[in-house]
Amino acid sequence: MSNGDIIVSLDIGTSKVRAVIGEINSDNSINIIGVGTADSEGIRKGAIVDIDQTVLSIKNAIEHAERMVDIEISEVYVGIQGSHIGVQTNHGVVAVSNEDREIGEEDIERVLQAAKVVTLPPDREIINLVPKQYIVDGLEGISDPRGMIGVRLEVEATVITGAKSAVHNLVRCVDKAGLKINGVILLTLASGVMTLSKDEKEAGTALVDIGGGSTTIAIYEQGGITAISSLPIGGQFVTNDIAYGLRSQSDHAEKIKLKFGCANIEDAADEVRFKVTRMGSNVEKEFSQKDLASIIEPRMQEIFQLIKAEVTALGYGDKVDSYVLTGGSVSLPGTLTLAQAELDASVRIALPDFIGVKDPSYSSGVGMIQYVSKYMGVRGASTTTKKPVSRKGNNPASSKPRMLERIKNMFQEFI
Repeated sequence: MSNGDIIVSLDIGTSKVRAVIGEINSDNSINIIGVGTADSEGIRKGAIVDIDQTVLSIKNAIEHAERMVDIEISEVYVGIQGSHIGVQTNHGVVAVSNEDREIGEEDIERVLQAAKVVTLPPDREIINLVPKQYIVDGLEGISDPRGMIGVRLEVEATVITGAKSAVHNLVRCVDKAGLKINGVILLTLASGVMTLSKDEKEAGTALVDIGGGSTTIAIYEQGGITAISSLPIGGQFVTNDIAYGLRSQSDHAEKIKLKFGCANIEDAADEVRFKVTRMGSNVEKEFSQKDLASIIEPRMQEIFQLIKAEVTALGYGDKVDSYVLTGGSVSLPGTLTLAQAELDASVRIALPDFIGVKDPSYSSGVGMIQYVSKYMGVRGASTTTKKPVSRKGNNPASSKPRMLERIKNMFQEFI
């Protein structure tokens, strides 16, 4: 990937759709040059329930990002997650093809393709393949075998799969928004690139993404993802509790949560006060931040208790030494204190260290750009032009591949 290339990530969440534009520097570092957000419609608990509404949300987010940097976005990398995601380990073996027995790119391509040969139900697809280690003539623990001499090349890889229907609906929404998909990436995998250190991936860490409608838990151990799970609960439940407790509309409750919310009652201030127009009347009632925290804290406690129980159910209750939290719902003041108390472990909140996106809600979007830059650079970056923006869908006479053909070929790219 060359200096000045552009990568665009698209994170389609339950509450927001976020488009992040990254520019690649000569040293392969990235600059975030544009961000677009839009309210997410047609998504419920991380799943697409209305394609037309989702398409409109995608268009709005992309157009917002385009206006920021005065370019037209034509290609994106799309994030995916949800309860349908599965993880399994597979093994691939090939003989080194070069006469001098030097391992090259072709050998690595072949061994990764061999690791893709897994028995899957007809309703599932491979989304990503992540090498854990390579083995050359019995020598284990090799991260990059290029240039080594050997006869037998093996790989142990994590195979990440998803439901065909969920993947194809996601692809269809992006296609109808007039965009070409360069690749589909597991959001938790992308977040791990940005948020976790090498030691955290080795020691046993739970990466927890608390979004609007769902919470995704990924267990990292021995350098990679070993388990993943999703809970149908997130920040929207907190908003609903506030709306019910204060008898206000949901959109007003969300604004109150973002402006005055605190996840820990002890950290809330009684002197910080605000007024709420009661639903069904013009009467305003005054509340304090402590009143609001008394609504938020029980629900956040429940979320963390469910997270801890799910980690135990996955079989990692005694193996996880620390938790790393990300996602828009962990930005409330007091969240870290409450999480440390409920999870009874080392906890930190991760967020991107880039101007304009220093918020946990952008971890997945920025993580996707870093993932592409680090692992998929040979596949090219998203192209952009300075032509007038048009979001009327794909032209049938366009040179872009047809959607079904792209679906068929897309999953061959993730190696």
